[in-house]
Amino acid sequence: MTEHIAVVGGGTGGTVLANDLADRLRAEIDAGDVRVTLINDDRDHVYKPVWLYVPFGQRELADGRRPLAELVDDAVDLRIDRVTDIDTEGQELQYREGGSDTYDHLVLATGSTLATDEIPGLAAGGHDYYSESGAETLREELLSFTEGHLVLSVIGTPHMCPAAPLEFVFMADDWFRKRGLREDVEITYTYPIQRVHGNPHIAEWARPLMDDRDINVETFFNAESVDAEANRLTSMEGTDIDYDLLVGIPPHRGVDLVEDAGLGDDGWVEVDQHTLEAENAENVYAIGDTADTGAPNAGSVAHYQAGVVGRRLASAVRGRPATATYEGKTLCFVETGMDSASFVEFDYENPPSPVPPSEKIHWAKLAYNESYWLTARGLL
Repeated sequence: MTEHIAVVGGGTGGTVLANDLADRLRAEIDAGDVRVTLINDDRDHVYKPVWLYVPFGQRELADGRRPLAELVDDAVDLRIDRVTDIDTEGQELQYREGGSDTYDHLVLATGSTLATDEIPGLAAGGHDYYSESGAETLREELLSFTEGHLVLSVIGTPHMCPAAPLEFVFMADDWFRKRGLREDVEITYTYPIQRVHGNPHIAEWARPLMDDRDINVETFFNAESVDAEANRLTSMEGTDIDYDLLVGIPPHRGVDLVEDAGLGDDGWVEVDQHTLEAENAENVYAIGDTADTGAPNAGSVAHYQAGVVGRRLASAVRGRPATATYEGKTLCFVETGMDSASFVEFDYENPPSPVPPSEKIHWAKLAYNESYWLTARGLL
């Protein structure tokens, strides 16, 4: 009987995992003993880190899209559809377009969604670069912004690309300076706890850079509402900030499918942080943003977790004990301007220690962005 591995979500984690399984289980797939299905509700694979560069006119939205069919190994069954229900006891998936399918092993890589509507006025009064439409609209606003108060407010945590809010204000500062506009543009950064980043080591590194560049900082600022007519951002603590251009990092949530299946709250799957197995169901894994591990919601995390789950599933298929574990490995480039960047590598046991920013690291990040499509294909 053919063993079925279903992967839900065609982002970084899901695509890398599907290709990993196609390579790792090639003999079993060719023999008809294993079937791997990747289910995604969009025909394209989207590389979201490109969106950071769109508002500054550095990249186009099309640079972050490729057809999934061009990235996924032919040994993988690619289904363009949406899973609407998971029966973890019967091990069955229901599809939006009709029909169902059973699975022997399920991997959820459904990622994050934006919950902008949770903050009254944010959709009307703010902008973001955490969506294609947001990045495109922000580009038009930013290109015409020559004076005034630019506020970046981190409203929801955890969020995708944890360093991206810092990157944005560093890049904006440099971008305005190079155009001779910085003296006319005030930049303020807000964060909901008493430091500028969730990781204390990143925060300790970033704060002096912000001070040196005259980037105002408001910590312990939990944005509660936006008055789009008055251009005012109000916090739960009672603090008001008037702005001319607001860039908000909206609250993030997982997909309803996860909570409806009893796998975790707010769309995040409760997992063992090392094995990535779901706590509330058998034969279910989660990777990337979907997995509530405490690791950052970063593409590198999804990539490394995909390799771990690929090895564990191969062991299960072959009737061997699964021994591969995820130890929190995370890699991250951090732009510190338009032509400089830092780099961090850390895991559950070893904290990050950002290296001094340099132009070389900036170009290394751009080179990786260009070669990302090889990563998605499982070639890097």
